[in-house]
Amino acid sequence: MSTPDVPAQIGDLPPIGRPASSALLEAGITTLAHVAAHSRRDLLSLHGVGPKAVTILATALAEHGLAFAD
Repeated sequence: MSTPDVPAQIGDLPPIGRPASSALLEAGITTLAHVAAHSRRDLLSLHGVGPKAVTILATALAEHGLAFAD
């Protein structure tokens, strides 16, 4: 899947940029609940997901009473 084919918004995930969104989509991670099933390290190991995206995801998780698996 190429980056231009990635929608701007995936499920209930916050906007984290197309490379990170593409990486999550390819990994089958499309909701905050899916994100919460992974550790920060797992997500950072995905090509396209960097510290900024993980920080944005952490904030969104906290707002929904969720947290990373680590």
